[in-house]
Amino acid sequence: MTTSDAAPPPHLIVGTTRPRTESAAVYAALSAGIVGALYGLLVSLAGTLTIAGEDPFALWAAFGSAVVAAVSSTVAYWRARGDEGQQWRRVLPRWKFIINTISVVIAHTALAFLATYALYRLLALGFIGLPVITFWATVLMAVTLGLSTYVVYLSSSTMTTQRMSTLLMAFIVIGTLTAMVTTPDPQWWTVHFSQLGTFDDLSSWVFNGTLIAAGLLVTTFAVYIANDLNALVATGTLLNRAASRTVPALFVVMGIMLACVGIFPVDVNLLLHNVSASGMAAMFLALLIAGPRLLRGMPRTYFVASWAFLGATVASVVLFVVGYFSLTAFEILVFALIFGWIAVFIRFLGAAGTVTKD
Repeated sequence: MTTSDAAPPPHLIVGTTRPRTESAAVYAALSAGIVGALYGLLVSLAGTLTIAGEDPFALWAAFGSAVVAAVSSTVAYWRARGDEGQQWRRVLPRWKFIINTISVVIAHTALAFLATYALYRLLALGFIGLPVITFWATVLMAVTLGLSTYVVYLSSSTMTTQRMSTLLMAFIVIGTLTAMVTTPDPQWWTVHFSQLGTFDDLSSWVFNGTLIAAGLLVTTFAVYIANDLNALVATGTLLNRAASRTVPALFVVMGIMLACVGIFPVDVNLLLHNVSASGMAAMFLALLIAGPRLLRGMPRTYFVASWAFLGATVASVVLFVVGYFSLTAFEILVFALIFGWIAVFIRFLGAAGTVTKD
């Protein structure tokens, strides 16, 4: 179907930043840089620092990045609600708008913390035992907080379904990898994937926190998907009107189940942990199996890809049952399939909304 009389819906197009937004991001970054310089000065005067070690600069920098990310993402996401392609957020119920804002802020805050901490931990491998003197603490903290603010402000100001998908993937990958490299048990993989969340230390907090925040982000993700599907139904691209209600509802349940996997680690409540993980997988399968009926009008290639994901999931189950896969490998593979399919779904959702006229 073509859209000969109208341009593609603006919220389905990945836009560029407006001059006002770019200017605001620069000013916010400069302000954060000044705050970061003062913060670095105070941290360095409190004691001797190394990049990573007994009193790690990495951890102080990560906390600082998280704080400025929380502030900048809140301001940016709130201000952007009047920008082109974002006006639909102004008519959302207040409770839904608040939840969306909280999830976007949490995701950016956690991602800023994880990315900063991982970067400095990596630098520490090349500068083992190097003390961070006052000058470098001031400069590095100013640069770190300034860059974090700039990137987060722009990301939060230009949030679309595809950008949120990218944010979700980056958040999951960085959070999981950080938990893997900081875990106190190098043999965690011999047990199962969820073993990462059973230690009472930073790595477990990172792993479980990543799952909880990612689940909250998926529920917000569902609001954007609902808006996109409504537009596609309105233009006649999608033929089943129930899609704009059913698909987002399944995503909401998936997000809640994902969050519960982190809320209930295996060493806290095995039953609820397994029920949550199974529920998430069930929503994934429901979206795949019901796709041809719910999403009639999507490109044929999308359904081919969906059946490929379903086939890979079934094959993974069979290989695990016969003992070819370990539990850890099976969990990681299914996890990757779920979020890989989400990325493909969002790409095709955007493509379906940008059909040009003949």
